[in-house]
Amino acid sequence: MKNLLKFLFFLIFLYSCSSKEEQKVSSISVGELETQMIDAYKEGMRELEKGDVIYASRKFNEAELLYPQSEWASKSILMSAYAFYSQNYYERSILELERFISKYPKHKNIDYAYFLLAMNYYENIVDEKKDLEPLLLSKEKFTYIIKNFPTTDFAQDSKYKLGLIQDVLASKEMHIAKYYLKRKKWVAAINRFKTILSEYETTVYVEEALHRLVETYYKIGLIDEAEKYASVLGYNYQSSEWYEQTYRIFNKEYVTSFDVKKDKKSILKKFMNIFK
Repeated sequence: MKNLLKFLFFLIFLYSCSSKEEQKVSSISVGELETQMIDAYKEGMRELEKGDVIYASRKFNEAELLYPQSEWASKSILMSAYAFYSQNYYERSILELERFISKYPKHKNIDYAYFLLAMNYYENIVDEKKDLEPLLLSKEKFTYIIKNFPTTDFAQDSKYKLGLIQDVLASKEMHIAKYYLKRKKWVAAINRFKTILSEYETTVYVEEALHRLVETYYKIGLIDEAEKYASVLGYNYQSSEWYEQTYRIFNKEYVTSFDVKKDKKSILKKFMNIFK
């Protein structure tokens, strides 16, 4: 019995020693990992400054993997996303940002992540006439920022970018409407011009859309409708070039400022020819 007790005490002693040793090894391991992680992060920053974004991103990802519980892990994902964005690797930057947003939805820099995501889509616009997706996605993200982070600098920037996007989308509507107008597809053209008035009322294309509605309705004999839109144009934009064009539709004898400029150029050309 005594031998059994001695054996049990011996086992407990061994377990206690091994347990302490494991804790010690574990503690050292964490410290080493943190040092390695910081070194990897700093190396990523150095390579980013040099312009080697691929290697920089690799080091940022390495830092994240070394110590995923650390606050440096989230920073590493954002820096990796920025590195890709800075050299126009938009798809890879988007993947990093989507991963960050999914993993850290309450992070203190979540507003920056959404803004950089929106900028990736915005910068990815190649030809809005062929591919609207980047425009629409960037519009969605900028709108989200304005709604959810209204007091930030990112919200102010987003409002400006959103205005530019609205102008581009309105110009596309105008392009399509004129296409229909040339082919005498009156209803389709009218609908497009009205879309500009309802969805892009803050853009520079509103005045022209009003004029085109007057012009189209007048051509198809709906004079009352033409006069209605002419009144709106006159009330809001009486000093604009489009109002002069509209006024001329109802007053054929009216000479617009554009005609005067053309006449001046014509007279000048004739005058210069005399002294050749």
